Amino acid sequence: METATSNDYILNSTLEIKPTPITVAYGDGIGPDLMRATLRILDAAGARIAVNEIEIGEKVYLKGFSSGIAPEAWESLRKTKVFLKSPITTPQGGGFKSLNVTIRKTLGLFANVRPCITYYPYVHSNHPEMDVVIIRENEEDLYAGIEHRQTDEVYQCLKLVSRPGCERIVRYAFEYARAYKRKKVTCMTKDNIMKFTDGLFHKVFDEIGAEYPEIEKEHWIIDIGMAKAATRPEVFDVIVTPNLYGDILSDVTAEIAGSVGLAPSANIGEHCAMFEAIHGSAPDIAGKDIANPSSLILAAVMMLVHIGQSEIAMKIHNAWLKTIEDGVHTADIFTLDQSTSKVGTQFFADAVIQRLGLIPTRLKPIHYGTPPDLTAALARPVRRSFEKKELVGMDVFVHWNGNTEQLADKLQASSVPGLKLVMITNRGVKVWPQGLSETFCTDHWRCRFMGDSAPVPHSTLISLLQNLSTAEIDFIKTENLCTFNGVPGYSLGQGQ
Repeated sequence: METATSNDYILNSTLEIKPTPITVAYGDGIGPDLMRATLRILDAAGARIAVNEIEIGEKVYLKGFSSGIAPEAWESLRKTKVFLKSPITTPQGGGFKSLNVTIRKTLGLFANVRPCITYYPYVHSNHPEMDVVIIRENEEDLYAGIEHRQTDEVYQCLKLVSRPGCERIVRYAFEYARAYKRKKVTCMTKDNIMKFTDGLFHKVFDEIGAEYPEIEKEHWIIDIGMAKAATRPEVFDVIVTPNLYGDILSDVTAEIAGSVGLAPSANIGEHCAMFEAIHGSAPDIAGKDIANPSSLILAAVMMLVHIGQSEIAMKIHNAWLKTIEDGVHTADIFTLDQSTSKVGTQFFADAVIQRLGLIPTRLKPIHYGTPPDLTAALARPVRRSFEKKELVGMDVFVHWNGNTEQLADKLQASSVPGLKLVMITNRGVKVWPQGLSETFCTDHWRCRFMGDSAPVPHSTLISLLQNLSTAEIDFIKTENLCTFNGVPGYSLGQGQ
């Protein structure tokens, strides 16, 4: 190992082949232990990489950077386009943002790929045949991070789902399945309830899936689909799903496969990629040399495949499998019946290094050929022609502490020609007209005004808001109601 600068070093710099530059962050908690173990294995295996180290995480947060990363670190990421990252700690309170979400969204890492495989019987699992890949949309959904406190009692988080976002992740899932000879892609959404957002995801899945006739396709509602994945994961192959569902589902499947400490994660974008362990920084065991480095080691294997060093990836992966097969286990997966020795982080890395060049005899050996070309999946979607959009009304959200009838009277008195109050809901339930006395209401009301004819001029909406202001009605948010080619682009309330 040769030091290049104060912040850089090159692994196997004596090789004639020019090394691939990557950015590395040691992270917080157990992160430095995991990264040291992983880089030692990469070095011993002959990985041709030139490493630039950046600092992220808790120390950077506490220096005043709310996202946990300093401006100069972005330059390294944009230059190398490959990021190997250890877990970090996000300080509690203080409005600190998730660094993982910030990096994924800023660099356009739209696809999160998490293989969840059992290593039975050497790692305990009730599902010895499990081999599932979760492909999670990584930029949208509730992770858009747009939240507001709107009243004394009500907070909101906006769920944003776009057609381009759906098209990119769904196509990536099918291209991944085709490249890795997977037989089935399953879509999981909650479109029986969220008919517009999750409904769009399901619709795009059906549209794009039709272009892959050789691959079996199915859709599950997320709640029963996740229950099935937890009890019969062997019936799934590749699963594609929106952001929040994918986050939960991938942790569930990783745990039932054996341990989240064994599961790697890749975040893939058009320009950059990030590879990381899926678990946290576990500060309670930091520096004790007992953490399992496997998740980060296998993430580094995914990185090597990504940068075209498949032969090195295969050498490390098979050595890792041989180590697991030989019963050399860290404490989190140690069992008396299958383990031969309980080891710490660095000793586990030593055991993998000792087995470089060996292949497992009972677990299935890994073979990485030429890295698959997923260029089609990474291309930006072609925007469709615009539909005819007409403004037909407006939902006005109001902070109100009185009763429903009093609010309706004030709203009707403040209405303007061309707009009519047609409905009031509270937490999505219609309470006017003809609401039920049993319905519990908060201080947050959605008041729907519809136009007498379409399109409704924007000036009419402005006049309505001026009247509401004069009447001292505290409106906190508005949503324009539009049709697209004559089809309502908004959920219909009861009686609509």
